[in-house]
Amino acid sequence: MSGLRAVRELRALLKDGGLTGSFLVRDLATGEELGISPDTELPLASLVKVPLAMAVLERVRDGRIDGAAMIDVPPGRATSAGPVGLSRFRHPARIAVEDLLYLSTSLSDSAAADALFGLVPPAEVQRALCEAGIGGITVRHPMRELTDTPVERLGPRGVHLAHSLAIGSRTAGHGHPVPQLDVSRANSGTARACVDLLQALWVPTRIPGTVAAGVRALMGQNVIRHRPAPDFGSDASQWSSKTGTLLNLRHEMGVVEHEDGSRYAIAALTESTVPAAVQPMAEAVMAQVARGLHDELRDR
Repeated sequence: MSGLRAVRELRALLKDGGLTGSFLVRDLATGEELGISPDTELPLASLVKVPLAMAVLERVRDGRIDGAAMIDVPPGRATSAGPVGLSRFRHPARIAVEDLLYLSTSLSDSAAADALFGLVPPAEVQRALCEAGIGGITVRHPMRELTDTPVERLGPRGVHLAHSLAIGSRTAGHGHPVPQLDVSRANSGTARACVDLLQALWVPTRIPGTVAAGVRALMGQNVIRHRPAPDFGSDASQWSSKTGTLLNLRHEMGVVEHEDGSRYAIAALTESTVPAAVQPMAEAVMAQVARGLHDELRDR
């Protein structure tokens, strides 16, 4: 009963913070889990860079891709693909595949991710997920598809209008006139599917051990740490994660590893109902709900 009460209170906290959400926390040792609407499908935004990294590392492992191979990244493509890394480069660059993996996964550099999608197209990433036994995640397009939204069309003064369109136009079946927010057209998944992927990476059975270790290391180096990281990272625990952000979507998936050896996979997929791009309260509430579910499960 206490678990049901905790979930009810955390749902209310989300609502008060202007959020709806799909959350799941799973004990990787026992399989016990606790969540809020964990099977709700949502666009994944940059969370798709985790299965991309897995697919690329599998090809590096078996020799189909040389991790040291140099890839030319022209500045024209990079300038429209996001705010960090190669996306800010003003001149042509030559980057090794393994360094592109770091940029894509740990810095969430979408230009680097698209250079990798050039090597392993979305259909191949999808096949890698299927071969690993991961269902519930659909990879349809590279990251450049996320750079033509109402935000880019309306400009800085129209950000609130873009977010209002994102918030007010979703159908009951999670369709949307903005294709990047329509689960039938976007890269999409559920909190449960994200946790399944995390479990496959932290407790590998069908994913080769070196591949899983490589993805874990990249997630451990994640530099974007303003969401659940302050609630999970400490001298006695390690938080390895990947974020995703698009319009009113704020996501994070990761694993917290405690000093006592316990490990919990966590996925937090959220939609804001507030038409604003900068929402520190939403970030804090998202983290608080994830931590609340983790603590409730750990205390059982």
